[in-house]
Amino acid sequence: MPACLSLICLTNAPAAAIYATDISKAALEVARRNAAGHGFSSRIHFLESNLLAELPSLDTRRSPLSFDLIISNPPYVGRREAEQLQVEVRKHEPGIALFGGDEGYEFYGLLIPEAAQRLKPGGLLVLELGYNSLPAVQPLLDASHWSNVGVTNDLAGIPRVVSAEGLWH
Repeated sequence: MPACLSLICLTNAPAAAIYATDISKAALEVARRNAAGHGFSSRIHFLESNLLAELPSLDTRRSPLSFDLIISNPPYVGRREAEQLQVEVRKHEPGIALFGGDEGYEFYGLLIPEAAQRLKPGGLLVLELGYNSLPAVQPLLDASHWSNVGVTNDLAGIPRVVSAEGLWH
C-alpha cells in the first residue's frame, strides 16, 4: 500500500495494522516521518519492495500473511506520453513514480496476480487508474479470480479507480 494512503487508512480504521511498500527508499523515508508526526509509527510497517515481493510470507503466528485490503496508486503514465506531461511534473517527479511501462498500464499486469495471492477470500483490491487504462486493466480482473468489479469515475467522468473482491487465496 502506498505510504500516503496508509496514513488515511490508519486515521479511519483505528484497529488496522498496515504494510506500506514502495520501491523508492526516499519515498519511504518521507512516509516514515509523516507516520511518526501523526503518531502511527507503531501501526505501520514500511518495506522497500517492488510490488509485494518483499512482504513476509508468514505473520507472527506463523500463518500465511494475507490482507483484507490492498490499495495501490501505481505509476500509470506511459513513457510514450512523457513529452505531453506538464514540465513541472516531467522534470521534477521521479520516473519510477510516473511511468508504468511504454503504454502506462503494464504495471497492473504484474500487481493484480500478486494481489490475488495475498488477499484473503473476499478481500478488496483498489487501484487508481491512469487516463484511458481501464480497457487494458479491467480484463485482468476476470471472473475466475475476482468478483464485484466496480469502477469509479473522477469529477471529469474519467474512470479513475477500479476495485474488485478476491475469490481465492
